[in-house]
Amino acid sequence: MSLTIPLIALIIGTYGLRIAGPALRTRITISARIDNVMTTAVAVIFVALVATSTLLVGRDFAGFALPAGVAVAALLAWRRAPFVVIVIAAAATTAALRWFGIN
Repeated sequence: MSLTIPLIALIIGTYGLRIAGPALRTRITISARIDNVMTTAVAVIFVALVATSTLLVGRDFAGFALPAGVAVAALLAWRRAPFVVIVIAAAATTAALRWFGIN
């Protein structure tokens, strides 16, 4: 089966949702409770994504170096360090731990 038709459907659906958001925002009122639930849901999904990406490589445990690098990045982000500093520190931490055999 050709991927052209599913790809076109995906493109139309994506742009349809992108247009529907701003168009419907003024017509639909969302309660404060629902807004709070959606904000919390976004945070939960983001944390789950970070956790699975940090702790697992395929189906195996990623080792201790990668979570340590992510922890350093999280600490620096919490302290509002510049993005470049966060990335370099996280990469350096992970690389140093792997260099010393902590994997």
